[in-house]
Amino acid sequence: MASAYDYLERGGTVLETIWAVVHDGKIEPVGEIDAPEGTRALVTLLVENEDDFWQGASSESLDTIWANAEDDVYAELLEK
Repeated sequence: MASAYDYLERGGTVLETIWAVVHDGKIEPVGEIDAPEGTRALVTLLVENEDDFWQGASSESLDTIWANAEDDVYAELLEK
């Protein structure tokens, strides 16, 4: 049976998902990989705590909307 790498040698493209972890800034596979030296990789990082991600992503946008001097006039109107 032909392997994915045989297909690649004929000009095809194959995506294979593997598990890996980051150690000291380097991506290390969890298990053995059957890939030739120099094989290119496309890496997708998994965010472990999604709440932290969304809070950080939205915090900057909310600060832009709510923490601006232009809206101070409305606070002054409420005080009157």
